[in-house]
Amino acid sequence: MEETVGDPPTSAVLLDHCHFSQVIFNSVEKFYVPGGDVTCYYTLTEHFTPRRKDWIGIFRVGWKTTREYYTFMWVTLPVDPNNVSTKQQEVQFKAYYLPKDDEYYQFCYVDQDGLVRGASIPFQFRPENEEDILVVTTQGEVEEIEQSNNELRKENQELKDSCVSLQKQNSDMQAELQKKQEELETLKSINKKLEQKVEEQKDIWETELLQLKEQNQKLSSENEKMGVRVDQLQAQLSTQEKEMEKLVQEAQDKTEQLECLKKENGQLFLSLKEQRKHQQKLEKTVEELKQQEAIATKKEQELTAQLSTHEKEMEKLVQEAQDKTEQLEYLKKENGQLFLSLKEQRKHQQKLEKTVEELKQQEAIATKKEQELTDENFDLSKRLSENKMICIVLQREKERLEGENDLLKRDNFRLMSYMGLDFDSLPFQVPTSDQGGAGQNPGLVFGNPYFGIQESSAPSLRTIKKCPTCKSNLADDVFDHISQQHPMETLSLDCPICDKSFSANEKQIFEDHVFCHTL
Repeated sequence: MEETVGDPPTSAVLLDHCHFSQVIFNSVEKFYVPGGDVTCYYTLTEHFTPRRKDWIGIFRVGWKTTREYYTFMWVTLPVDPNNVSTKQQEVQFKAYYLPKDDEYYQFCYVDQDGLVRGASIPFQFRPENEEDILVVTTQGEVEEIEQSNNELRKENQELKDSCVSLQKQNSDMQAELQKKQEELETLKSINKKLEQKVEEQKDIWETELLQLKEQNQKLSSENEKMGVRVDQLQAQLSTQEKEMEKLVQEAQDKTEQLECLKKENGQLFLSLKEQRKHQQKLEKTVEELKQQEAIATKKEQELTAQLSTHEKEMEKLVQEAQDKTEQLEYLKKENGQLFLSLKEQRKHQQKLEKTVEELKQQEAIATKKEQELTDENFDLSKRLSENKMICIVLQREKERLEGENDLLKRDNFRLMSYMGLDFDSLPFQVPTSDQGGAGQNPGLVFGNPYFGIQESSAPSLRTIKKCPTCKSNLADDVFDHISQQHPMETLSLDCPICDKSFSANEKQIFEDHVFCHTL
């Protein structure tokens, strides 16, 4: 393919998104003689403004995108766009860059966005002395052609009926898809409600769990404090018991000493009585012992002195015995108070042990409740994961159904395109891709060619055909199939739109005629 310096801006734009009426090509010949330059005449309409990178290319008939040009020339911008004479422009293609085969070509005006703004009628490059072939048909051939036309009309009617049935199936599939979508929406709403309930219950459970943990920590701290207090009280109790034992031992020692003092006091009383008896005896014998009176008086004085000392000592001993008895009574009172405090401490200790047991029971209940809450949370999370899996499966089913629906729509589009029906009047449309720069220009399918272009995957009008004899879908050219599989049959080609008939030898003219209808 020959090109000039610098590639023109192109795009993978479908024919449906092109505007062929903004540039009109004038004086286009049916054929041009090879080896000579070709001048292309065109007229710009009032609503179209040319730009610097607009170009005119020669395309083979049946092209799908502006990338399939054979050669091109840049357009010259008019000096005065408002002048009527400047609206009529021309561009010249050199003979060296023109095609050398006898295929059908056409001029196309492409703007700098890669959109086709005008297209000419088809033409050929062939010698001038080539004569058109005159086809003479007999009456029998005419009848055969009419018969084949009737068969083709029947096939066309059958195709229309099958198309209606396919449309019905498509509508049924769309209804089923709508139902599936509604079910999916209901499942999504139910899943959202479940998730909201789970979140609400989860927050409540988390707050309750935190409160229980805080209470457990408080109870454990109080339990530890109570345990320390119990240990302290037990230590104090042990010390008080030891002190009590010491006091009891001291009291026993004091009682033993008091008994010894009582015994000594009794002996002194006995000795005092004996002394008194001896004094009486001395008084009886005073007269008898007048001589010994002085000695007796002395002895008596000595005895009285001794008696007074003994009495003083006795008084001291009695006073000490009274003090010891008072101390003993005080010790007994303190011992009773200590016994009472010990009993109260034992009762308090029993109460503390009961509270500790109650705290342990509450802790066991709290742990059990916490375990139940964790189990419920695990069950809810499991149900949530199951609902998510169901939602994913339904989403995949929806995508699969949408893919099948797109395939059915594409098949309907191929059938309607082959039968020449108006596809825009149908209740559905073939989905178009919104990749690339679709947001830059609403007339583009794949966007501006300067922003990365992808090839269109839409089916071609010429590649989807059906054999009129054996009724088989063909991916290649239908006329190649007819020439190979049915060489002995004479067929006529009827236009599905205007009922114009063409012979089998006029296959290229028939294709151009149908293509003009699509334009």
